[in-house]
Amino acid sequence: MVYISFSLLLPLSFPLNPKNPKRFSECPYKFNFRISLTIPSYSSQERSIALPEYGKYESVGTVSTESITNNPNECSNSPEIRQSGLPPLVSALKASAEENAATFHFPGHNRGHAAPASMTRLIGRRPYVHDLPELPELDNLFCPQGPILEAQTEASKLFGSSETWFLVGGTTCGIQAAIMATCSPGEFLILPRNCHLSAISAMVLSGAVPKYIVPDYKNDWDIAGGVTPLQVLSAIQELELEGKKAAAVFITSPTYHGICSNLSDISELCHSRKIPLIVDEAHGAHLGFHSELPSSALQQGADLTVQSTHKVLCSLTQSSMLHMSGDIVDKEKISRCLQTLQSTSPSYLLLASLDAARAQLSESPDTVFNQAIELANEAKSSLKRFPGILVLENSSFLTIRAIDPLRLTVGFWELGLSGYEADEILYRDFGIVCELVGE
Repeated sequence: MVYISFSLLLPLSFPLNPKNPKRFSECPYKFNFRISLTIPSYSSQERSIALPEYGKYESVGTVSTESITNNPNECSNSPEIRQSGLPPLVSALKASAEENAATFHFPGHNRGHAAPASMTRLIGRRPYVHDLPELPELDNLFCPQGPILEAQTEASKLFGSSETWFLVGGTTCGIQAAIMATCSPGEFLILPRNCHLSAISAMVLSGAVPKYIVPDYKNDWDIAGGVTPLQVLSAIQELELEGKKAAAVFITSPTYHGICSNLSDISELCHSRKIPLIVDEAHGAHLGFHSELPSSALQQGADLTVQSTHKVLCSLTQSSMLHMSGDIVDKEKISRCLQTLQSTSPSYLLLASLDAARAQLSESPDTVFNQAIELANEAKSSLKRFPGILVLENSSFLTIRAIDPLRLTVGFWELGLSGYEADEILYRDFGIVCELVGE
């Protein structure tokens, strides 16, 4: 098996090949990016700060002055006032960071005053200014009543859930909470053999017993496909013949390679037996927001789905969402499990980035995804014209319901190249960094 896999969302580009400028003309795609060389400075309401000039570090860690005022008359001691045009949690965090106050609370860097110089050279001091703890005006992740609740409610409306939880422990903690809330010690969990490690650790934590499904497997690609409704039915019936019942069914859809299972039929099958369906949708937070994208897990009847908002959408790494639909699962159990698994000192930068990503997606998804899908289709068409280069498609598997069109998985074995060799060529000669590489 030889392949490399890319995740395509926003069309990005570079004016030159960062690894080998001489080879730029041979690269089939042109990319572009912009770097601001603005010398960063800002005015804190605690004291005025002018950041040092960075010299050779000017191109990294720069910050904009547009969102922090230098006029003390524009400052407010009331951080609860909504900042115009900003999502609720972003607004609350911005207002609190700009409050005219002397702070005697953690974190120890004191809003950037004691930030390590090596980090300020990397990202500037601005992130430290907004790295705040659970102050009263910023709400409480475990018992939200203010801006966190408002942000989660807006996310729930957008994604079509009955309840949404923000996660700062990644999709891993969401999957663990979902399984722990539905499976008690000794109860059976039906899941695919190629599930994520977090599902395995969740069974250890919950005491659940696995009933594995072996998904379709493509030998030449060395890639596992999705899970079929028939496979789920067979697993349920095998347990029933032994006088047992599945506590939950866990499906990964889409897979890392964008392969989607028939969740509509699987959810109907599960619900006919009052079995909750949990979906690891880590790579599918964007699904359902464009006519050419597969339907989301919630749209297909899943009871719980966990999405890595940071993977395909634009929140910060490690931030995810857990969505619930229907009434099969007790939402209070989910909340208690999340309290067990998540930090009591959540990063508000991560939380605010989830709120911002939700707002960004709600503005104009068609425009963003039109461009992304067009770029992905163009890339696939161009690659298929080269003899010996293969592109993973629906026809590659007999049991595939759909493939995320923004996933590009390319095989090179007919050229005698392993995935690692192809990856090295793309990186060395064209400055292209792949997301996943197989042998």
